[in-house]
Amino acid sequence: MTAQPHRIHAGYLPGLDAAEVDWQVLPFAQGGQGQEGRPVLEVAVPVLSATQMDALAVRVRQASARHLKTMAVSDIIAVIDQAIARLLDRSDPYRQQAEAHLPVVSGYDAEMVRLGLTGFFKTFRAPQLHRFVAEDFANPKLLDGFQPTPRGGAVRAFGPDLLVHNWAGNVPALALWSMVCGLLVKAGNIGKLPSAEPLFAGWFARLLAEVHPPIADCFAVVWWRGAGDDGASALYAQADTVLAYGGNEALDAIRRRLPVTTRFLPHGHKLGFGVISATALDTLKAPSIARLAAWDVMRYDQQGCYSPHVFYVQRGGAVAPRAFAGYLAGELANLHRRFPRRPLAVEDSAAVAKWQQGVEWKALSASADGPVDPLIGSPTAAWSVAYSDTLQPLAPTAMQRTIQVVGVDALDDVVPVVAPHSRFLQTAGIAAAPAELYRLAGLLGAAGVTRISAIGAMSAPEAGWHHDGRFNLLDLVRMTEIEQSAELAAEPLAPYAD
Repeated sequence: MTAQPHRIHAGYLPGLDAAEVDWQVLPFAQGGQGQEGRPVLEVAVPVLSATQMDALAVRVRQASARHLKTMAVSDIIAVIDQAIARLLDRSDPYRQQAEAHLPVVSGYDAEMVRLGLTGFFKTFRAPQLHRFVAEDFANPKLLDGFQPTPRGGAVRAFGPDLLVHNWAGNVPALALWSMVCGLLVKAGNIGKLPSAEPLFAGWFARLLAEVHPPIADCFAVVWWRGAGDDGASALYAQADTVLAYGGNEALDAIRRRLPVTTRFLPHGHKLGFGVISATALDTLKAPSIARLAAWDVMRYDQQGCYSPHVFYVQRGGAVAPRAFAGYLAGELANLHRRFPRRPLAVEDSAAVAKWQQGVEWKALSASADGPVDPLIGSPTAAWSVAYSDTLQPLAPTAMQRTIQVVGVDALDDVVPVVAPHSRFLQTAGIAAAPAELYRLAGLLGAAGVTRISAIGAMSAPEAGWHHDGRFNLLDLVRMTEIEQSAELAAEPLAPYAD
């Protein structure tokens, strides 16, 4: 007899009984959704009617007003910290569920997921969250009450009554980032699960409810297919703010569904790249930097918005750019043995093959000295490094551990080839001496780059980073000011006035 796939009910619906809700089953084979083969896991996601969604939105909004908005930010951080401590504990049932099921739904190697989760969760502990709040608010007490301003008067920050999240599923547990932001500004939160990773957000909501039951109704986790149905429209109509991640077409579809008065905060496709100075390319440093660069390529198979697609490597060091590309290829081969690339869907395999063919054709067309081989290693390997001695514009690879290395004479040559893509720039990894780092950072920042990290840290942002150059928390709040004139006018009306 064939074993039946394990089934999990996802989402989080305070006030709704499971029997009242329609459920859509998403099947996952061992390599993730869309892979061929018999499903080993089924995830049932909740599909709500417009009436149910309306009622849920009202419940979350009212519960947030009663509980979250009356808590001090430091107390909210303490609750999140307790939940994160459990997620960092490998003996905790929630952590065990994550380690068991997230590799199945995502297709990523189990050890990669385990290490990735630990590194990610560590950025949401209490010390990091206090820094996170302080990054956006010089006085975090602004979120708790009116605070004096230097010019006189007072000011307070108010979060949305209802914040709607539309999450992407390219990286496991990605929903945690925006959900924590919503909690820190005391918003009622309703998130839409991504079909590619429909598990973690619901788990985190249940964990928060266990850790601090009074806030159990202050958030919900739902699902709809594609651009959404009447239930999605009902939710968008009630939202004060919508925070969305995904492809630009999907974001545009959401934007067109929102009332003009709704604040919309989209995070779309981005392109990452690295720049490596000749000063970093001696025989001791170059192999180490190549190892770090390979980690940035390997993590979640370049699915993150911060993942690199091109490394620009300066000539003039003891290690030539092509030799660096060889080091990088060797490190990717080593990492594949430790963290195998996930099985590719047919369309992903076709995209990798098309990218490789494009690289070879471009090199052949540009060569005046006969055929050249721009690809290092076997084209059938689970990684692909292309090398060019000719300056190449920044362009996306096929992801799935495909990377372009380009030799350049001067680091300044990189700026004009990335600047035309300013709307899609986000992360640049740089290996350079301090003076060179700051000079280049100024040029790249002017070109549109919003985050500069070390090579090896591109795919692991620090707590409190300004996502896409914006403020994570400030963008969610509105400020209410009491002007000094109101304070002065109130003084004669006080009971102690003469």
